[in-house]
Amino acid sequence: MSERLEVNKTFKLVVKGAFVRSESGRSYEVRDAAGGFLANVAQASRKDLRDAVVAARAAQGAWWDASAYNRGQVLYRWAEMAESRRDELVDLVGAVEGHKKKDALGHVGRAIDRIVWYAGWTDKVAQVLGGANPVAGPFFNFSQPGPCGVVGVIAPQESSLEGFVNCVAAPLCVGNAVVAVASEQRPTPALALAEMSVTSDFPPGVLNVLSGFGAELMGQLASHGDVDGIDLSGSGDAADELARVAADSIKRVYRERSNDVENPLRRLRTFVETTTVWHTIGQ
Repeated sequence: MSERLEVNKTFKLVVKGAFVRSESGRSYEVRDAAGGFLANVAQASRKDLRDAVVAARAAQGAWWDASAYNRGQVLYRWAEMAESRRDELVDLVGAVEGHKKKDALGHVGRAIDRIVWYAGWTDKVAQVLGGANPVAGPFFNFSQPGPCGVVGVIAPQESSLEGFVNCVAAPLCVGNAVVAVASEQRPTPALALAEMSVTSDFPPGVLNVLSGFGAELMGQLASHGDVDGIDLSGSGDAADELARVAADSIKRVYRERSNDVENPLRRLRTFVETTTVWHTIGQ
């Protein structure tokens, strides 16, 4: 039997539930930890990012209108998909981050467990962050948490999968739609996990994941007027400037702290809006 030619994969962007090439047709090479060629990935342009925001805005309402139980089931299905392809994710994380298999297994396992953890929070957020408030008068007064809308994520550069999951699962949990820019040099694990979201019953556009150069995409995401919040975990030295730019359009801004892995609820709270509802007490 003659030798087969290897069919190398080019990782696409995930926008509106589809795998798309950049509108510019550009791609770039991703290297493994040893410097060898690993894969080609699509290089998103600023127009790709704008298209992803449009898709996220269109999908966010349907995601929030779904019951909290349903959102939890969708997130859990995403974790199931990741578990079924765990070996693939382990290989990708090990290659780009230079981990031995045991360490890569740990990173992938924690990432999947974090999705399950947030899946369990979808129907508990209202109980923890909302409630009935005491008032002087014949009224009921309730605090009801809801999503802020479309959340931009600049994923951590070093932690290609676990860090990515920490950033995107929290805003998804509370009903936001997400536009995420994956690690610039290590995007393949995040893109593979994003592929799995397409068959996990997310409404198309709820989770959009782009690969590309941070210098081209981060400023556009921070300044976009239809993005309601932004996670700057992977922005590095540009975080202060991006936070200033984001303030021009009154975005909620998340800045990672050293203990946030142990306190993931802080991410969740950042992208929640609380509505106060008054109602008269019937006689």
